[in-house]
Amino acid sequence: MTMRVGSGHDTHRLAEGRPLILGGAIIPHAKGLVGHSDADAVLHAVTDALLGAAALGDIGDAYPDTDPKWKGADSRLFLTETIAKLNQLGWKPVNVDVTIFAEEPKLGPVKSAIKSSLAHLLGVPADCVNVKAKTGEKVGHIGRGEAIGCHAVVLIERDVGS
Repeated sequence: MTMRVGSGHDTHRLAEGRPLILGGAIIPHAKGLVGHSDADAVLHAVTDALLGAAALGDIGDAYPDTDPKWKGADSRLFLTETIAKLNQLGWKPVNVDVTIFAEEPKLGPVKSAIKSSLAHLLGVPADCVNVKAKTGEKVGHIGRGEAIGCHAVVLIERDVGS
């Protein structure tokens, strides 16, 4: 087996009148993330990490915000299309570890929903997905509640014969 590690990061600002979607799960909150797509910072970071692990560039290369095709897109599409690209090359996800940076809402009660969603989307067992939440301790754009960010690390594997 050949294995590779990838790292991804994304940050989006918060605004009224948008749904908050993290890891494909809808999170109850008065504000949501703003972006060209649905702005799911978790799925963007995971997609970026998968692309990086397979040496396929980054999410901006694969799904540019200058392309009207992706306007308002469901970020689950980015992830499923990326996994399909990896599968064509003989790669598959093994595990993922994500850290979500948010002052509000408190994510402890919804981490399991995010974890379940990620496991389903990645096609891995739930015990291969870890979700952590950190606040900004009132510092910077995250600490002031202006944005939510996410950092993801993934492991992918490929059979040497593939």
